[in-house]
Amino acid sequence: MRFNITDAVKHLIIINVVMFIGTVTLGDGLLFKRLFTMYFPTNDLFQPWQVVTHMFMHGGPAHLLFNMFALWMFGTPVEQRLGSKKFLFIYFSAGFGALLFQLGYYYVDYFTAMQSVADLNMSSELLNKIINIDATSGQYIKGEILQQKMMPILNEANFNTNISSSNFAGLFNLNVVNTSAMVGASGCIMGILAAFGMMNPNAKLMMIFLPIPIKAKYFIPGIILLDVISALTGQSFFSPSNTAYMAHVGGAVIGFVVMYFWKKNEKDKYRWN
Repeated sequence: MRFNITDAVKHLIIINVVMFIGTVTLGDGLLFKRLFTMYFPTNDLFQPWQVVTHMFMHGGPAHLLFNMFALWMFGTPVEQRLGSKKFLFIYFSAGFGALLFQLGYYYVDYFTAMQSVADLNMSSELLNKIINIDATSGQYIKGEILQQKMMPILNEANFNTNISSSNFAGLFNLNVVNTSAMVGASGCIMGILAAFGMMNPNAKLMMIFLPIPIKAKYFIPGIILLDVISALTGQSFFSPSNTAYMAHVGGAVIGFVVMYFWKKNEKDKYRWN
C-alpha cells in the first residue's frame, strides 16, 4: 500500500513531534509544559498564547503516536478533498471549539465550588494562593496534601484554620479546576474526524479495542456520545480517566457545523431560484 500524506498534515505532524521533543528534553521536562500547556485562566501559569500552543503539546509518547496516526489517517483524505486552507480552517476551528467546550465545563464546576466557599469571606489574594497550591501526587490531587500545604498559608494570613468539611470540599474542587491543564490535538482531530464522516458517511471504521467495522455515520456519533457520557459520569470507556472529554465533543461539533454549512452552500450554488 502506498503511503500518502498531504502538505498541511505533514507539517502539523512535524510541529507536534518537535514540540514533544522539546517537552521531554528541555528544562527537566517542565519548561515547555509550563509555557505551552493550556492552564485554567485563574492559574498563575496561564498565558494567552496557550490557547493555541496547547494543541501541539502531548502528555506522553502513546498520546502523541495515537493522535498523529489519526491525523494522518483522517486528515490526509480530508485535505485532499477540501484543500489545505479549508482543512486548516476546520482543524484550528475545532481546536478552539474544543477549548471553549472544555473551559465552559470547567467554569460550571468553578462557580459551583465558589458558591460553597462564599461564607468563608476569604480575600481574593488568599483564595488565589490556596487554589494554586500544588497538591498532586502522581497524576492525582490529594486532599490531605492540600490540607497540609494550606495550613501554613492560613496561619500566615491569620485566618481561622477551623474550616468545615463542606468548605474544604469547595476549596479542594477549586484547586482541582484551577490546576487542570489541557494538552493535545485530540479536539482538532475530532473536528477532522467529523468532517471525514460527513464526506464519507458509508466508510467503515473500527476501534483497536473493538475490531468490528461500523459505518462512519454511526461510528462517529457513537464515539461522541461515549465522550458525553464520560464527561457527565466520570466513567471512562476507551480513553484515560484524565481525558478532556468535552474537548472531544466540542471539536467534533465544530467540525460538523463547519462542514454542514460548506455542504449546504455548495448545494445552494446549483439550486434553481
